[in-house]
Amino acid sequence: MYYMILATDRPGSLEARVDARPEHLARLGHLKGQGRLLMAGPLPAVDASDPAAAGFTGSLIVAEFPSLEDARAWADADPYFAAGVYDNVTVKPFKRVLP
Repeated sequence: MYYMILATDRPGSLEARVDARPEHLARLGHLKGQGRLLMAGPLPAVDASDPAAAGFTGSLIVAEFPSLEDARAWADADPYFAAGVYDNVTVKPFKRVLP
């Protein structure tokens, strides 16, 4: 089943996000390589694809996991979480309808 991981960034965490980004992307790449990643991306703090110094307010990941507990464990092990980027992480089941 798919699960939505919605993470909210801690204010002032842009530098930590930039530092942890390679490791974060490597984990997402692993999910993609397994065919389990539906989509992933950051949430810009302003209405622009490159928010520059405004940074981001969080991230959204939708991926397939065996269970809700597995999805939560994966989210808890995210490098952004370990680096203090994420202030709050919500994990919920996601039913893909379209496309």
